[in-house]
Amino acid sequence: MKPFLLAICLAAGAIAASPAHAGLFNRSPEKSAEEAARANMAAVTIWVDASWGFRHQGAANALSDAHQAFATRGYKVVSVEPYIENGDLQGFFVTYQKP
Repeated sequence: MKPFLLAICLAAGAIAASPAHAGLFNRSPEKSAEEAARANMAAVTIWVDASWGFRHQGAANALSDAHQAFATRGYKVVSVEPYIENGDLQGFFVTYQKP
């Protein structure tokens, strides 16, 4: 199952980032949103890691940062899908789209 999810992640152009960061090509939410807007991407999926540190507050802050970075560039949240492995929250696949 894990290799399948990795394949989906890579196919969507998302690569897991360091803890408490969202990443498109392993960058911060701000850089990911900037690159997506510069490339005029209609939709983009990123990975927000929640596997290190405070899973609840840290993940919430990382999601908020990512949402703000993309909203500033005209993207809306389409979906936030948690990824749970062995009962532990690992992170989220977050998809943004320009209306």
